[in-house]
Parts: sequence; C-alpha cells; structure tokens
Amino acid sequence: MSPLKIFKSPLWIADIALGGKSFRGNPIIGSRYLNERGFHVWRMALAERMAQMRRRQMEHFLPAEDRQFFHENGYVVRHNVLPEDIFKAVQDELEQTEFAAREMKQGRTVTRFIGLTPAILKKLPGLQAAVGADIFQKGLRYVASNNADPLVYLHTVLWDLDEKRKDPQTNFHSDTFHPTAKAWLFLKDVELADGPFHYVPGSHRLNEARRKWEYEQSLTAATHKDGNHAVGSFRVTEDQLQEMGFSKPVSFAVPANTLVIADTHGFHARGIATRPGLRIGLYGSVRRSPFSPWAGGDVRSLPGIKGRQTEIFGAYLDWRSKRGHGVSHLDVGKVKAMAPRVR
Repeated sequence: MSPLKIFKSPLWIADIALGGKSFRGNPIIGSRYLNERGFHVWRMALAERMAQMRRRQMEHFLPAEDRQFFHENGYVVRHNVLPEDIFKAVQDELEQTEFAAREMKQGRTVTRFIGLTPAILKKLPGLQAAVGADIFQKGLRYVASNNADPLVYLHTVLWDLDEKRKDPQTNFHSDTFHPTAKAWLFLKDVELADGPFHYVPGSHRLNEARRKWEYEQSLTAATHKDGNHAVGSFRVTEDQLQEMGFSKPVSFAVPANTLVIADTHGFHARGIATRPGLRIGLYGSVRRSPFSPWAGGDVRSLPGIKGRQTEIFGAYLDWRSKRGHGVSHLDVGKVKAMAPRVR
C-alpha cells in the first residue's frame, strides 16, 4: 500500500462510519472484493434498522395514519397546510421581498436557493410561521429518522425549454444508501406541464428485489460512466423499477399549499417541464449519520448554529470561490423568489 493510501485510510474509515456514499471517492466503499461479500447491502440493512429504531423514539411527531401511510409508501402528503391568513402573508412576502439568492444549473433546469435564516424570518412573519409549522418540522424529522434542525430554503425551479442538455435529476435515482428526507411546501399550483416531483411508492424499503439490484450495482459503481451513480446516488431505469416489482411512480401535480415529505432513499425524479414557467416551494432537508441509535443529539441544533445552516454553507461556497475553486451554487445577488432566471 502506498504512503498516501496509508495516510488516507483513517479518513476513509471515518467516512464510512459517518455515512459516506461515494464508490469512486472511497476505495473501501467501492471495493469490489468487499461488495462481492455483501458490504454495501450490509451497510444498507444496518442503516435501515437504525432508522427504524430512531423513528420509534419519534412516534409522537406524526399521527398514526400518517406514519402507517409513510411506512407503506415512503412519503407523506398534506393539503391546505397553512391557515388561509398565513398562506396569504407568505404570498405577499414573496411578491414584495428581494432575497439574497444562489442559482445552480443542471441541463435545462435552474434551481434558485434562498436561505431562510433567523434574521430573515424575523422580518417576514408569514414565512416564519410556515417554517415553524408543526407538520413541516416534525414530519421532516420523522421521515428523516433524525430529530435534527433542517436545512431550509425558498426553492424555485425554472427551466430553459431551448436547452438541449438533459437535467440529471429527471432520471429516477436514490439520493443515498440510507433513509433521508426532503420536503416541499408548494407555494404555487403545480401541474403536469410544470415537471412535478415523481416518487416510486414503497421503494424506500430494502426488500429482496432491491437488495439484489443494489448488490449488483455495488460491484461496478466505482467505475460507472455516470458520475452521480459512481458517487452513490444510484440511477435506475423504469424497466429496472418494473423488474423489481414496484408500482408506477406517483406524480405530485398538486395545488398550492400542499406539503410533500419524502424519504429520498426511495427512487424519485424531477418531471420534465413542457411549458415556460416555474415551481416554487418552501424546501427542507435532513440528512445525518445513518448509524446512530439515538434520534437526538444534533450538533447543528445548538444555539448559534440552529437555523443558520444555509448561511454557513453560503460562507463556505464564498470561501471556495475566492480561492479559485468552482462552485455549483452561484451567488446572483438579491432577487425576488419568483423572478425570471438571473444568469
């Protein structure tokens, strides 16, 4: 073994313990020798058992009917989440406020991220109430199986219909090998022509068919031609989904004020928009180490850090940019959340 590999070995081992997923970036995770002996699927099974243990500690976060629906399907849906007066206040704040924003382009799709820090929310009571809504906060934590402070953005998805490159998010995929959660409280009606979120019901569970498929992928993922697949966000074809016995994907063409929370370990995709426009929602995400038996103890929930994850991430991106490193989330200055594409 080379001196560099000896030096990096403890880092690779720590990465495994903390939930690292890259087959290409971590030669232990990507080891064909280990994965032929079941290493990848063993990690998946252990992570699923730990998630079940943590969710039992948070059963009071969701009503029984929502929990049962989630365990069967992998997502939760609630309509008319915000009271009418709060929803109207949110709409007014979106129309009247300019926010510091970043944008990321993937193929034909541009995603605008507006971090909602405590300082911003203090001035915007409608959005503050939406972010603090019980079902948004507790539902997201339950689905993620971690009682942790979520990453929260205003999230605008725009598309360039003249762009020929494909958005990689329109391929069905799993974000990572373990339970994790994303939520969207849609603030504008979403129709089929707007390319809504799609989810494959039941695909969040490690059944025998998925276990076999994951085993097969683990043997070649490190050298896969698709970079997303190689770093552990496995892409899957619709034929493969059918072969695994999953039902057809659900398309979330939903009215405004609908909340969708999904375990994005399950297979999902962004729909392909067929008309000009945009989608906008309040977005939340929770992903933590998959191997802890405890639901709490989140460092990012400590005073001084809580609610500021987007701010800290933005500062990190600025630091990288100043040192000449490319960043995917470009700072576009202040913009209204539903404004046309900035760059």
